[in-house]
Amino acid sequence: MTIYVENLTFDAIIGILPEERLVPQKVIVNIKLDYEYKKESFINYATLSNLVKNSIKNNKFGLIEEALLSLHVEIKSKFSQISSIKLKISKPTILAHADVSVASKIEY
Repeated sequence: MTIYVENLTFDAIIGILPEERLVPQKVIVNIKLDYEYKKESFINYATLSNLVKNSIKNNKFGLIEEALLSLHVEIKSKFSQISSIKLKISKPTILAHADVSVASKIEY
């Protein structure tokens, strides 16, 4: 099975520029998870979404890359049945004429 959580949007402190450390900015996260579905071990996408949102908001990462690496560990530890995780974090307001994103994929 594959779960998609697309355009999970919230405000958070993320970035290394001085203004990024003071004022929360819009962050968009896209998640794709592959896992073996079993009736007794499904993945609750609301729990997944809250885990990602709370991790980014609470950790106030300096770099998107740091957030991605941390999220891979947190998600896999919570949902051991996952066989692959693809994450993309975007900051649509950091540049005037472009969205900035970083993505990563890990297979287990």
